[in-house]
Amino acid sequence: MPEAYRTAIGRHFHEVATPALLLHYEVVSANIATMADCLRGRAGLRPHAKSHKCVEIARMQLEAGAIGMTTATVWEAAVLARSGVSDLLIANEVVGETKIQSLIRSARTAPLTVAVDDANNVEALAAASCQAGCTIGVLIDIDVGMGRCGVRTQEEARNLAAQITRHPGLQLRGIMGYEGHCVLEPDREIRARKAAQAMEQLLGFRETLASAGFPIEVVSAGGTGTFDLTAAVQGVTEIQAGSYVFNDATRRAIVPDFAVGLTVLATVVSRYGSTLVIDAGKKTVGVDFTLPRIVGGAATVRGTAEEHMICNAAADCPLRVGDLVEVIPGYCPTTINLHDVYHVVEKGVVRDIWPIVARGRGQVEE
Repeated sequence: MPEAYRTAIGRHFHEVATPALLLHYEVVSANIATMADCLRGRAGLRPHAKSHKCVEIARMQLEAGAIGMTTATVWEAAVLARSGVSDLLIANEVVGETKIQSLIRSARTAPLTVAVDDANNVEALAAASCQAGCTIGVLIDIDVGMGRCGVRTQEEARNLAAQITRHPGLQLRGIMGYEGHCVLEPDREIRARKAAQAMEQLLGFRETLASAGFPIEVVSAGGTGTFDLTAAVQGVTEIQAGSYVFNDATRRAIVPDFAVGLTVLATVVSRYGSTLVIDAGKKTVGVDFTLPRIVGGAATVRGTAEEHMICNAAADCPLRVGDLVEVIPGYCPTTINLHDVYHVVEKGVVRDIWPIVARGRGQVEE
């Protein structure tokens, strides 16, 4: 880690060079505890590490009762496995020799499960696991409405299950279905109805496979926007929610029980009348789904460029060139992927620097 980051430890966060990613420790701790309390006695929590890509946060979630971790990529899984985090689910298809070999290396050190929806991919995973002498857990990925990955018919699921169980290097653990088309629906009634339909479809696949004699130990689903709805469905065994850790401008109204725990510190670099410009743009703040927000509402974001955010400021807005503002990202997962580290802030002081280590193959030791 560059020494420039370490020199911030012990200083007030206003002394940090901008733009800087701030993790508000008290808020993140409270969000983790809130989610653990919400799911206690219901489905297990397998938080999605793509939302933070950080070993320290994963450990906080596990200490709070998470049953394991979810990742989006083999590189995220490799970093967590290398750091001693076990019971990992890669909730995506892993295709291609390079990625499969990374999967195998991680499976040698930690229990690991992967999603599949294709017969050729199953054969490639089986051949690699057999050659390596290890076992890979498998969940059949079901499309429950996103129109992205996942099998579409119960016949496809039965055929895949039969194929998986023929291979000694693969263990069929169950099914997964992500109701991502529901999680950002602002109307809770509509969101609940769509999520219920998705889970009814997913559990129909479970019933078909179980009736055919296949072991279905795991039914994995759920995102931050639907975690409470999906966890209430009998038969769903685990929830993959992740963005609750930080919350963001997109989810604040959808999951108000979770506070904003991640901001980007920025400096006002220009002001002309009602136009105010800060030094945080698309290269430092995720703008997916909705525009970022300025903490305190002193200005309103109207657009973003690579290095700058352009804001509207009222005539009586006190912000001037050189002043600091905090920005609530439009979307946290893409925001953290743009930074090297978190500045971990507690009571206004940078208490530590946490690396964002799971951003790609280049940060995985082969």
